Amino acid sequence: MTATPEPLRLALALAAAGVPVLPLRQGKKPFGNCPSCRDSGCGDRPNMKAAGPCRCPAPCHGWAAATTDPHALTSPASAAAWRRAVAVAYHPGGAGVTVVDLDDAAAVAWARETLPATRTVPTTRGEHWIYRGTMRSANAVRPGVDVKSLMQYARWLGPGTGRMADLPTAVRALAVKEDTTRARSDVVSSLPTRATWDRTVATGCRHTERYVRTGLERGLALVRARTESGAGSQAFGVARFLAAQHAACPGPCGLVAIGEEIVSAAVSVGVPETYARRAVTNGLEAAVGRAA
Repeated sequence: MTATPEPLRLALALAAAGVPVLPLRQGKKPFGNCPSCRDSGCGDRPNMKAAGPCRCPAPCHGWAAATTDPHALTSPASAAAWRRAVAVAYHPGGAGVTVVDLDDAAAVAWARETLPATRTVPTTRGEHWIYRGTMRSANAVRPGVDVKSLMQYARWLGPGTGRMADLPTAVRALAVKEDTTRARSDVVSSLPTRATWDRTVATGCRHTERYVRTGLERGLALVRARTESGAGSQAFGVARFLAAQHAACPGPCGLVAIGEEIVSAAVSVGVPETYARRAVTNGLEAAVGRAA
């Protein structure tokens, strides 16, 4: 009887614990697609960005091959891959977690000063910080830092130590482009129509119009002052702070209009509109939901 390869033995144990896993080949990369799945000929898999009908039992499509199904892991279509596997990876988003991949000592030092403590796993050059909760993945969010969650894989390096904390807004903010991009001919430096906040869109707000406008103008000034870098993250912070002021309001408070003014301010100093809107939306959602 053929012995079970050690990577497959580990993968089956993780799958039994509810962690979706996949094999990694030499170079710590996923295995390539089979002929049927090459160039998306299969239509891709249901859990991918381009959701499709693929049910291939082979470990195709990189992170999307991650599974907790022991029958898929031990299928003949997967056998060759597991015999050649040098490591096991897992899909953080599928396991309900987010991995902040800190690639060097400087990144680890930054995390210790900036992020809430959580479960940590030592890596070859740095650490994985694991938080409970999922978000979109983003690489190079700052020097030596990647965020791995949805539509991404991470190498399994052990269970780690420490108590796992809930995913904080500080990590979600990392997925927003922080640096200001100077306006170029192909970057919109202003929005054609600027929505403004006034009392007509805030019929359920408990604050006076002067109070809201004063706070908003101060926030907009902070964003516009970031002419060299950081306007995107500043927009996130302003949106989160202003939205939090309305957490106790019955609503509506016109947070959409407030958000539009913050977006316009960020775009005016060179932040691409897509990034500006993502930053502001994340900020508003991080602080309050029902007041909008």
